Amino acid sequence: MDSFSHLTVLSLEQATTLPYLTMHLAQEGARVIRVENPPRGDPNRWIGANALGEEGMNIYFFPNNAGKEALTLNLACQEGREILHALIQKLPVDIFATNQRPKDYAKLGIDYETLRALKPDLIWVGITGFGPDSNEPAYDPVIQARAGWMDITGEPDGAPMVFGLPLVDLGAGEQGYGQVMRALYLRERTGKGSRVDISMLQSAVSWMVSPFLLANDFNQNVSRRGNTHQFFGPVSVYPTRDGFIYIAVGNDKQWANIAATQEFKQLALEKYERNAGRMADLKELNHALAQVMQTRATNEWLEFFNALGVPVSRVNTMRETIAEPAVQRNLLTAHDAQTNTTLRFPAPVVVTEHLRAQKMQIKFPPRLGEDNEKIFGALGYDARELKERGVI
Repeated sequence: MDSFSHLTVLSLEQATTLPYLTMHLAQEGARVIRVENPPRGDPNRWIGANALGEEGMNIYFFPNNAGKEALTLNLACQEGREILHALIQKLPVDIFATNQRPKDYAKLGIDYETLRALKPDLIWVGITGFGPDSNEPAYDPVIQARAGWMDITGEPDGAPMVFGLPLVDLGAGEQGYGQVMRALYLRERTGKGSRVDISMLQSAVSWMVSPFLLANDFNQNVSRRGNTHQFFGPVSVYPTRDGFIYIAVGNDKQWANIAATQEFKQLALEKYERNAGRMADLKELNHALAQVMQTRATNEWLEFFNALGVPVSRVNTMRETIAEPAVQRNLLTAHDAQTNTTLRFPAPVVVTEHLRAQKMQIKFPPRLGEDNEKIFGALGYDARELKERGVI
């Protein structure tokens, strides 16, 4: 039995971090309704290629918004705020979420106190850049810079680098999802709603527990090391005859297995028997390894190191990752009959009964205001008349 089909989520959302959180709720069967400001809605709707040939449906919007419904609502006007409050009570809404800046909460009528008065068991979620007491604007790479991530990413003699994914956005959304689960559990036990505040900075710093502790308590800085590891060696990317592989030697036994082979007998040196010795001479060791690695194809080395019990992987291109059998077995699809377009997404970590029952299919990302007539009409509003007056 799907446990989330009875939940309704109303989310005043844009960009990535909150849409990523609510996407997970939609995948688990919750009814997720995203609220956007007319006339252009979420700025992400206008980013990337316009593959469908429709305004406001560019491809950057797709990944985090499948499975949702969409409303437009002008919260700058009193009537818009009144309609939002009616939605909270009449749908009724279990979870209200926003990633607006805190300075706008009261102005838009979405502050926790106002919404809790309308529905005492409401779970209210706010994701901000720097916490509910700060109005600083924030995007993922800004937080990466502030949280120290960029300082530990890149080559030792190079400039700080941003991570290849918006991992601050994704991490805050994932941690927000966990706190929503906690709030749902508490509501089940007590009948009471609660407020959940997620700071993207605090979320990002919480992932830095190891470098933070080492720097703060032991004055030992974790610095940029390219593809190598601060504490273990050899750990790096090595070129093969036809690509790249990543090898991670995590203990002395694994190294001994490598050094005992014919291919690497020249590295069976006493100074390399312990990790500390390998780390002390890491540059020369990695150079020697790279010279040997280039003599064989990637697949040959994968078999070689797997047989030795050494963790190893091909450095996949995105297309190679997509082709992985384990990935192909767990894909969600979203089909749009209007344009005959099918989207494919990686499934969440745990594929729920809801998704299995739906044959791994999920609703296509919604057009701007796609559900205005259906949802507002069901509550007794004339959506066309509201649109003419600029309320939706």
